[in-house]
Amino acid sequence: MNQSEFIKVIAPFKDRVFRLAKRLLVSTEEAEDATQEVLVKLWNNKSKLESYKSVEALAMTITKNYCLDQLKSKRATEMRIVHSNYTDGQAGLQQQAEDRDSWEWAEKLMQHLPEQQRLILQMRDVEQYEYDEIAKIMDMNETAVRVALSRARKTIREELIKKHSYGIKRN
Repeated sequence: MNQSEFIKVIAPFKDRVFRLAKRLLVSTEEAEDATQEVLVKLWNNKSKLESYKSVEALAMTITKNYCLDQLKSKRATEMRIVHSNYTDGQAGLQQQAEDRDSWEWAEKLMQHLPEQQRLILQMRDVEQYEYDEIAKIMDMNETAVRVALSRARKTIREELIKKHSYGIKRN
């Protein structure tokens, strides 16, 4: 595999690798470093890439493992998932403020989810991976992925409902 063939293989998912790294590491610089490390690992194993059914799944798994190793080595006590691209140009200022507040609450709630649920929620709802792809990346079966995702969504939904209905008397 030459350089141009390698670029053709990795180009479709290179940005996803960066976004996953950014979600896990928070820092743009660290995410860029992680992306570079993943691409170097893929390049060093370019002769084996054709034997993989999904090079993207391999890249995402390498990214996840690399980032988790980085966080563990730094003894990080907190992993934050930040969605910095969230904007809604159509909504009025009030709606934008409410949306931003809800998103910030959802982010805070995501921080308290178990690591596995947080990663699955990130990959499915933000990155829009299919269940089978998530299962490969997380080394789980699809049913377990669906259950973890359902639990994560339910936890966030319940907490958001508590927040938004605080002070409202229900009959």
